Amino acid sequence: MNKLVTIYGGSGFVGRYIARRMAKEGWRVRVAVRRPNDALFVKPYGVVGQVEPVACNIRDDASVRAAMKGADAVVNCVGILNRSGKNTFDAVQASGAARIARLAAEEGVAQLVHLSAIGADANSPSEYQQTKAAGEKAVLSAFPKAVILRPSIIFGNEDGFFNRFASMARFGPILPVVGANTRFQPVHVDDVAQAAVKGITGQAAPGIYELGGPDVETFRDLMRRMLHVIRRRRLVINIPFFAATLMGGAFDLLQTLSLGLIQNGMITRDQVRNLKADNVVSPGAKGLADLGITPTAMEAVLPEYLWRYRPSGQYAAIKESAKNLRKV
Repeated sequence: MNKLVTIYGGSGFVGRYIARRMAKEGWRVRVAVRRPNDALFVKPYGVVGQVEPVACNIRDDASVRAAMKGADAVVNCVGILNRSGKNTFDAVQASGAARIARLAAEEGVAQLVHLSAIGADANSPSEYQQTKAAGEKAVLSAFPKAVILRPSIIFGNEDGFFNRFASMARFGPILPVVGANTRFQPVHVDDVAQAAVKGITGQAAPGIYELGGPDVETFRDLMRRMLHVIRRRRLVINIPFFAATLMGGAFDLLQTLSLGLIQNGMITRDQVRNLKADNVVSPGAKGLADLGITPTAMEAVLPEYLWRYRPSGQYAAIKESAKNLRKV
């Protein structure tokens, strides 16, 4: 019988790429998510019955254990950027990660891959980074041979970074950002998936790997790169941290007063704290090269999915080519 991997959060941005790659490797894939009916799109990643979404609440022991029963490997891709009801940073990124690792050890799972983030630090002013660090500590305590992946900003077709700002750039002459001089090292989603596969199949040595692409650029430069791809001229304006903190506080308060009915989809105070620190691979850290993976450059991928934000959409290249035709 083929081996089985359980991917918690397997229908998310990164999880779906890992699921697809593991199906191609011939493994059976169990995608553990809160709403299985919303994850049915993963089923065609493999042959009939090879990839199956199952219901799971990462805050519940019995639910997490049931999802990993019989699994040879487990991957935890669950993470949040903003709290929502009972899904707080601590409940998901610290306690949830600890629960998965503890139960994986109890169930005799052979391999555990945990998706964290560059900047995970117990002393960070950001609750997001604090809980990422707490999750890593708990994972290594329960499952010392785990492979922990810390990616920088992840880009790809379904990303929430370039897509978000490209969409914003369609309206008005100004593109506001917070932390314009903060540096990032964007990594392609499929490179992260390849790294996870290395951990699942035992090809990666246990430990922490920081994953970044070939380019290190400031937030402002990334926006200029994106604007060039979508053929739009916009003025990138930096919002000072003090002003962004006030804005984030106001949006957070609105979410609280509405009892979560209105989610803060703009910017939170915690995200502002996070944006104050560079998000790049640390000197001497193990990374993609140690896994035998050549990082994908942004210029090779961004045009493949950002074209829809161009003024002429899919016809932009044709119109540009037509301008070069000589008049007869």
